[in-house]
Amino acid sequence: MNLLKPVLLLALAPVGLLAQEPPAYSGAQYSDNVVIVLDASGSMKGQMPDSRDDKMTAAKAALKTVMKTVPETTHIGLLVFSAKNLRDPWAYPLGPREDQRLTAAIDRPLPYGSTPLGKYLKIGADRLLKAREKQYGYGTYRLLIVTDGEADNSQLVKQYSRDIWARGIVLDVIGVDMKQNHTLADLAHSYRSANDPLQLETAIRETFAEISTDTDEGAMDEAFETIAPLPENFAKAALEALSISGNHPIGERHPDELKTTNAAPGANSAPAPGSSSAPTPAPVTVSEGTNFSAILKIGIVALLIALVLLFKFKRS
Repeated sequence: MNLLKPVLLLALAPVGLLAQEPPAYSGAQYSDNVVIVLDASGSMKGQMPDSRDDKMTAAKAALKTVMKTVPETTHIGLLVFSAKNLRDPWAYPLGPREDQRLTAAIDRPLPYGSTPLGKYLKIGADRLLKAREKQYGYGTYRLLIVTDGEADNSQLVKQYSRDIWARGIVLDVIGVDMKQNHTLADLAHSYRSANDPLQLETAIRETFAEISTDTDEGAMDEAFETIAPLPENFAKAALEALSISGNHPIGERHPDELKTTNAAPGANSAPAPGSSSAPTPAPVTVSEGTNFSAILKIGIVALLIALVLLFKFKRS
């Protein structure tokens, strides 16, 4: 048996809430999760090449066609920005697919406003993180962006995209009739251009087809069989340690990092009377790329590998 594969699988799947008992995996139900962020800015009223329809109509038709083929185990969310007629951007909140409701939700948006894509990257990703926390990390998590233009704030898009990558959410982007590749083309896990209705439908279909390749129940079962010999208390503690990282909101620092910074001695303290007038050095902050959770995961994974090998050796 390849021991490294199941241990790494556990490391890459944070398993949720520390305050709750991790559920037994055997027979557990979990879902794959996709949030579609649909651009309903005014430019989506432009005509789609090789079609009599505008880009929004073509996007709606492609989404409705593909959604009918999505497995029931895949939860869908439709998040729409800048639509003229939607007060709630969640046209279809993330959840099980109900064809009638989902079709109506896809048909509803009317294009109108600007392109605040960065803001909606965060909203969609944060919702996926909540779902992952609730499912103890089981399942897959994807954010699919369907847009025809650059964001109003490209810096925000870049910042949030890096964070989405770091949290293990797959970011897919479809550029609709764009003259050049979107900024996200170099930041996403996948980027597809769609310059006519057929290409748009194909791009959406290919994105959803990838979900089945992300889910490997056999490997998940193998992972739990591998840790089965470990002492119950240790196995639970290891899984809980892995679950610490990754589910706090996008663009925000991990609560443990904040605690470390706030607890630093001398922070925000005034100089004592008679002391040097030089200001007290600020506590050392964590640079943007640093991730305490990643360090923790590496240590836990290394320990799991060593202990699993030890138990395998003793049993042989």
